[in-house]
Amino acid sequence: MSPDQFKADPDSDVLIIDTKKEENRFSRFELIRWWDQKLLQNANILVIGAGALGNEIIKNLALTGIGNILLVDFDQIEPSNLSRSILFRESDRGRYKADVAAERAREIFPDINIRSLSVNVVTDFGIGAFFWADVILGGLDNREARLAINQNSLRCGKTWIDGAIEGLSGIARVFGPDGPCYECTMSEVDWKVLNARKSCTLLTREEMMSGKTPTTPTIASLIAAVQCQEAIKLLHGLEVITGRGFFFEGLSFYQDIITYKRKAECFSHERYTPVVELDAEARKLTLGEALKIIRKDLGEFAIMELRHEVLTGFSCSECGVDVEYHSSLGRVSDADAVCPDCGKQRFPIMSHQFDGSEPWPDMTLAKFGIPDFDVFIGSDGERQIYYLLNGDRQRILGPLVSKVQP
Repeated sequence: MSPDQFKADPDSDVLIIDTKKEENRFSRFELIRWWDQKLLQNANILVIGAGALGNEIIKNLALTGIGNILLVDFDQIEPSNLSRSILFRESDRGRYKADVAAERAREIFPDINIRSLSVNVVTDFGIGAFFWADVILGGLDNREARLAINQNSLRCGKTWIDGAIEGLSGIARVFGPDGPCYECTMSEVDWKVLNARKSCTLLTREEMMSGKTPTTPTIASLIAAVQCQEAIKLLHGLEVITGRGFFFEGLSFYQDIITYKRKAECFSHERYTPVVELDAEARKLTLGEALKIIRKDLGEFAIMELRHEVLTGFSCSECGVDVEYHSSLGRVSDADAVCPDCGKQRFPIMSHQFDGSEPWPDMTLAKFGIPDFDVFIGSDGERQIYYLLNGDRQRILGPLVSKVQP
């Protein structure tokens, strides 16, 4: 092909091919007039979910040359994953999805900078990673995790792109920090299902987090492609479907763009500001030390608040006994709630703050249930300061610590 054989309109996105220029890995992408491969190399992408959608997202990002990816998923590979997940093999059964997906991404694009974490994103994943990310991509199968990602993205002023699939249908939605969010789209039925699950003695049972949605690899490929394309456009400053969703129904080939409205009563629209970065770690900083920092800034009556509730004990109504037990909810099983004396299930005692009157001033934040690289909140009733545990940055991000690659 000669340059005369490929003429581009001056207003087109496509550039004229120069046959004399030696091709590199991304040469065909760079024929797109607005494409900036260096920008993508330096982009920070947080991907949550490494199942059918997550596999396709990671594959697309690796092929595209995205430079920095943090991948989070706490599930292990099961036989049913093998028919819907391009990155998994029979020999991977029982391994963590995030670890395997990251390995395969490096095979696709050896220069990719990808880190995998196998943690519960609802209870055991610090919000610091959301501050780090340029955009968040979700490949999830339950409302609770979506709601958590939605809230954290809004708190950090970041856009997240949600994908959902079932059967031969799916939807890709873009939620920006200033428009309608995922919670704004939730119906009364969605809330009833979520609240019914949360009425369990323990709020984050494993079966709540692992959905069994009927899906196919074809719809996962289609929806993930739209998610990744919107992310690439967003990174380049192009217009995306913020506040809207692309819906595709595979049986009839019906497709539509759905526009959402922001609900005035939505509780997710909260921005964390101001944020103070502390050179402190959740595993070392104690509750008492954190409270001193807060009161130095906000006065002697200020208290510590948490992003979500933590478990501080169990109460057995049968024995009439309360016992101390500290943990995040994501690390507690049904068996932990059983009373060792009478065998009955105990009720959890929860807390979302520390005011200094509790007998735990020497307990570390991690022991109290606060994840690495998370935020704790100082409040005097009128003002709030958000303290980021930046000392955990290296532990969570590892090789992703640098914002821009050399």
